[in-house]
Amino acid sequence: MSGAALRYSLPRWRLTRWLADAGPDVPAEIRTALVASLFGTLPIFAGGVINSLAVSFLIAWRIPTLPFQLWCAFEVLCCLIRLYVLVDARRKAARGEPTWTDGYLLLGVAWAAGVGAGTFLSLISGDWVAATLACLSAAAMVGGICFRNFGAPRMAGVMIALTLGPCCFGALFAGEPIMFVTFMQIPLYLFSMTLAAYKLNAMLISTMRAERENAFHARHDMLTGLSNRAGLTRAFATRFGSDAAPQGLALIYLDLDGFKAVNDTYGHPAGDALLQLVAERLRALVRSSDIAARIGGDEFVVLSEQTERVQLQRIGERLVKDISEPYELDSGHRLHIGASVGIALAPEHGTDMNAVMAAADAALYQAKSRGKSLCVIAAQRAVIDGQASTGPRLLH
Repeated sequence: MSGAALRYSLPRWRLTRWLADAGPDVPAEIRTALVASLFGTLPIFAGGVINSLAVSFLIAWRIPTLPFQLWCAFEVLCCLIRLYVLVDARRKAARGEPTWTDGYLLLGVAWAAGVGAGTFLSLISGDWVAATLACLSAAAMVGGICFRNFGAPRMAGVMIALTLGPCCFGALFAGEPIMFVTFMQIPLYLFSMTLAAYKLNAMLISTMRAERENAFHARHDMLTGLSNRAGLTRAFATRFGSDAAPQGLALIYLDLDGFKAVNDTYGHPAGDALLQLVAERLRALVRSSDIAARIGGDEFVVLSEQTERVQLQRIGERLVKDISEPYELDSGHRLHIGASVGIALAPEHGTDMNAVMAAADAALYQAKSRGKSLCVIAAQRAVIDGQASTGPRLLH
């Protein structure tokens, strides 16, 4: 669905919200994607517009009476407005501007009602050539309506009913008793096509959920729920590489002191439980704009937009202090561990995450070599360059 790559406004009116509703437990991201799908599948949209215009024009030319001429005029006006609103919405969505989704949805319903009105007029006209052309055209378009709009199954059902429903009533006024068969058949067809729209919608939502879950698991640590190395790398690239990125980033590298002893003494289940508690505490300590990650074992990283060294030193020392507080496990064990922190800055220590991570790792090593439970910030690049002959010196 080509429109799904763009972001469209959600409907705001009560009626259009009802038409586009996909269920009570559908996440907001999926709702947005479902609305975007209504703006896609342009070949089907173009086919429906061309078909309805051609059929209404031919029948109005064959039966040049006021009702058919008005129907043809309505189809022309409705299709032109729909096309304009669609093109305008796609342009605004590409620019990140609000779109008139409410009007777009109602225009689709109005178009379906126009097709249905044409089938009714054709059936009661007594001209079976016109009736056959109109009904076959409407029946063919129902498939396109179902496939193009199953992102909003209620809307698809309403459009299907408005497109073919008038055929039922037209059959009653056609003056041919045999047409009563159509009166009985069409409701079953309407029900089956609407049911198909709901089935397709459920399949699409299920697929979207699976994609979101897979994407989440690919970028998050399964044990703690924090970002993993892949998620951290992506966040670094997104924040530091975009035009709207901050002036710099800080990478805070935290390693637990004494964690191996916990595993050796109490076993890996206790170690896993401890890591989960550390992650909860870390998540509570960082700002909402920061990215907290577990990159393996007992190593954690925080990606922060704070770049002032004095503030970073305070943040690092607070992390060391709070992470080192005792932990109470469900098993009743009270565990004591420590934490050491190394901090590096981008772009000061590099413009890619590997370089910044290496600088933070060196600072972390310095913290541990000084006695652990310390925070060390990597030396400024100018100092490092000046000391190249003797190796880097880390300052805190």
